Amino acid sequence: MSRFSLENEIRSTTRMDSSLNKGPWQRQRKALENSNSSLNASTGLGSAKLSFSAGGAGGGLKRLSESLIRKTPSKTPKRSPSRSGTPSRDGAGTPGRKTPGGGDRFIPNRSATDYEVSHFKILREGLSAVETETMSPTKREYQRVVQENLGADISNTRVLAYQSKPPSAPEGHSNNLKILYSSSKSQPTSAKKVTRHIPQVPERILDAPDIVNDYYLNLVDWSSNNQLAVALGAHIYLWNAATGGITQLCELEGPEDYVCSLKWVNEGGYLAVGTSIGEVELWDVEQMKRSRVMKGLDSRVASLAWNQWVVSSGSRSGDIQHSDVRVASHCVGRVQGHSQEVCGLAWSPDGRTLASGGNDNILNLWSAAAGDCHAGATPSHSLTSHMAAVKALAWCPWQANTLASGGGTADRCIKIWNTSNAQLVSSTDTKSQVCSLVWAREYRELVSSHGYANNEVIIWRYPTMVKVAELLGHTERVLHTALSPDGSTLVSAGADETLRLWKCFTPDPNKKDTSKCRPGAVSSLRMSIR
Repeated sequence: MSRFSLENEIRSTTRMDSSLNKGPWQRQRKALENSNSSLNASTGLGSAKLSFSAGGAGGGLKRLSESLIRKTPSKTPKRSPSRSGTPSRDGAGTPGRKTPGGGDRFIPNRSATDYEVSHFKILREGLSAVETETMSPTKREYQRVVQENLGADISNTRVLAYQSKPPSAPEGHSNNLKILYSSSKSQPTSAKKVTRHIPQVPERILDAPDIVNDYYLNLVDWSSNNQLAVALGAHIYLWNAATGGITQLCELEGPEDYVCSLKWVNEGGYLAVGTSIGEVELWDVEQMKRSRVMKGLDSRVASLAWNQWVVSSGSRSGDIQHSDVRVASHCVGRVQGHSQEVCGLAWSPDGRTLASGGNDNILNLWSAAAGDCHAGATPSHSLTSHMAAVKALAWCPWQANTLASGGGTADRCIKIWNTSNAQLVSSTDTKSQVCSLVWAREYRELVSSHGYANNEVIIWRYPTMVKVAELLGHTERVLHTALSPDGSTLVSAGADETLRLWKCFTPDPNKKDTSKCRPGAVSSLRMSIR
């Protein structure tokens, strides 16, 4: 009977003309079909064979279907309650702990990170206190320029950024709280600086007829009393920059004599003149008369340099003579400095080192003798980096032990030296002959004049040695340059027999004027001259 009851139940279930009363069985059948397919795939069985026993077939079928439903793996397994807060791989995490922007808070945001500022900040913070104190002035200035060019507030910049940058405010948007919270905030250090105007035409042009066109001579100098001395052949003329008056100081006696060099004493009032016959004359400008003549050199004196009351003179034979103008026997020292003409001489501002350049392509550094104002018998350093005559020499007035030197046509380079250890700091190829050098204190720049082939004056930014301006106008090489005592005007003398005055360094009105002349120093020197 059990067999017939099973057949009747199957027959009633498969009838299409009556309503279905076995709802649970239909759901079990559907689950059974789904579970069979998944079970066959996992066990590798081609088909499931069901055997029905004679007794309890319907219950056995039901139990079998329930067991298959329980053993069938779920396609969407539930997560463990203990791991409900762990972020999933697809980026979905706990609703209450979402990361701003949808990213991991511990991964830096590349788009919001400034790599240049970060690199500079890491290098700067890696320096110890000792390294910072012993850092060279060149590197210190380089770091300052780098920080300015980055254009960011380094102190408030992070190396790594974990959030994207906030969107910028729309154009024309004004924040009412900005005045309240930014009134006491200091201005950023990277504020835009006002660029000064450098005129490209000279303020005044003066005639200089018969100026000697000789690279090795030094024929122009500007005194601290604002008088410009110019040597024109055998004559010396003084131009008063304050009044514009021109007077003739002297004229050499010999028909073949000519002025080879001239140099004002630091306090002004006295002018040293080197002649073509190997003599050094000392002229009192206020009295307009010659004070004395110092002999000792056997050839023309092409260069002069003062160190207090001692004047050093360089001759064509390569000798350097030191003369004390206070005593009758003026010669306090004489050395064979170079194998050829000494065309450049310059004492350091502290009076401890004398730099001499010669036509033998050598730059010598002489240390002052102990307790004296003249150099010793032998040079402390001989520098041979230049490939041509070294005429242009200039000591930096605001940085100790810094010397600039320029080479002739075969060299064409401006070299910056650290004279404390005789190391070359930088070398710049100017592409033309370097005739003279002068430092401009107002803007901390270096000025150079050039000959073949550009015939120009160039202003360089120090220490980067980047061109600030090029002053054109001379038709022949610019042999000499000098700076006015207030540092605002540059004079250039060319072989085209013209003097051009350039107003390139107008003082900043916001800066305090610290240039003061020492009254009484000239009179004390006048009283001691023999």
